[in-house]
Amino acid sequence: MFKAIRRIAAAIVVGLLAFKAVASFLSWIERQEDSTAEAWIDEDEFEDA
Repeated sequence: MFKAIRRIAAAIVVGLLAFKAVASFLSWIERQEDSTAEAWIDEDEFEDA
């Protein structure tokens, strides 16, 4: 009985950690998209100069 409760609790914890990891990764991607738009130099503009 206790083994089943432990397994269910472990599955819930692993699920929560996976959800948190995915959410933090997606928010990191959003932050990267916002910052890279300003950092990249347009090659066409650079060649025209």
